[in-house]
Amino acid sequence: MKNLFKLLDLTKEEIIDILDLAEQLKYERKHNISHKVLDGQKIGMIFEKASTRTRVSFEVGITELGATALFLSSADLQIGRGEPIQDTARVLGRYLDGIMIRTFKQETVEKLADFAAIPVINGLTDFSHPCQILADLMTVREYKTSFDGLKLAYVGDGNNICNSLVVGALKVGMQVSVAIPTGYEPDERVLEFAKQYDCFEMTTKPEIAVKNADVIVTDVWTSMGQEAETKAREQAFKGYCLTTELLEAANKDYMVLHCLPAHREEEISTQVFEDNAKYIFEEAENRLHAQKAVMVKLFKK
Repeated sequence: MKNLFKLLDLTKEEIIDILDLAEQLKYERKHNISHKVLDGQKIGMIFEKASTRTRVSFEVGITELGATALFLSSADLQIGRGEPIQDTARVLGRYLDGIMIRTFKQETVEKLADFAAIPVINGLTDFSHPCQILADLMTVREYKTSFDGLKLAYVGDGNNICNSLVVGALKVGMQVSVAIPTGYEPDERVLEFAKQYDCFEMTTKPEIAVKNADVIVTDVWTSMGQEAETKAREQAFKGYCLTTELLEAANKDYMVLHCLPAHREEEISTQVFEDNAKYIFEEAENRLHAQKAVMVKLFKK
């Protein structure tokens, strides 16, 4: 693994290896065991999209690994004024040891890596969110001990979370069922990938997706950049809210995950959110540990 662009690029073994290291780093942090394995390195963090968890978790993680974090917003960089990404990349590649970028187009991440010639991590694009799903998988394994025999259901928009979740969950061996309204399906590349798995199901009915599910995941109905579609999406996603009534069809020991921020009473009821808060906020913490594992794999010299 030279970069982290999307989970489609990783094997099951690479995903499990990252999760194993993340668990080790989490243990070491809890027990105040220093792991400054990136001592002296400089890691750039490019943000073209706003963030809470990505910004804080990466900056804290970089610091705990002994490196220096440089926050670079598009408003502060020349790419915000039209400089081609390849020119920015060729400059940053001479200054930095690694880059994390949170942006819009998947192609931006991959072009950045091509021209920077240093490892690049996708902190989020409109197509994929690999760091979030690594944290999700880490959380599932912590509470369920294994992926074997688990059914994961996703209810909501076929967005970057859904794209990465389908790929990641199938690769580690879970059964996957997604409920998505017509016209909001996952990316065609993801659906093409999922065709090779008999344990993948896509429906427009949330009650079918959550039946006998062990893990249920949702996300906001309107992502950043889609605000003009809010009213239309509210209509399209009626009936897709995770409620206690809907989840009666799931297995009794189910867990609910949400990448946050959550819009209570839209994609998830307040009751379901609070009943599953221990999982959701462990999932949020695990962003730190999963990302540290990725950075060690990519940036350690």
